[in-house]
Amino acid sequence: MSKTESTNDGSNDRRTLTVRVGTPDNAFDAVEAKLAAVEAGDEPEPLYEVVLQREEDLQRLLSAKNVQLLQTIAREEPQSIREAARLVDRDVRQVHDNLSELETLGLVEFEQVGRSKRPTVWYDDINIELPVAITDTEPVDDSAKA
Repeated sequence: MSKTESTNDGSNDRRTLTVRVGTPDNAFDAVEAKLAAVEAGDEPEPLYEVVLQREEDLQRLLSAKNVQLLQTIAREEPQSIREAARLVDRDVRQVHDNLSELETLGLVEFEQVGRSKRPTVWYDDINIELPVAITDTEPVDDSAKA
């Protein structure tokens, strides 16, 4: 998947990453639909998607500090983790830990620049999809019942 293509109609160069909470089976549904379209001779829009398996991962992503980091990286394009920490006025170690977590979730990438690691994001927007109605294919969590 090319991360530089626009997910829109071409008149707008904004790139949107969709973050969903779902099972691994749900993640393959969208890919299968895109492959079917290609096999039918269509040219589907690129699929930019991260599927989180737990709501806790979404909660970590949406923490105020992580959102601030993502916004700062997208706007300011810091050349290192240290510079990102300075831009958000936080401790380098805390920023490193947050960025490592975001990398694990698939939302930040690092480029090696000399001895520094440069945090990058390739998207301009994040679209969050969170199912609130349980379908027949999703497991039911009985521990939430009172």
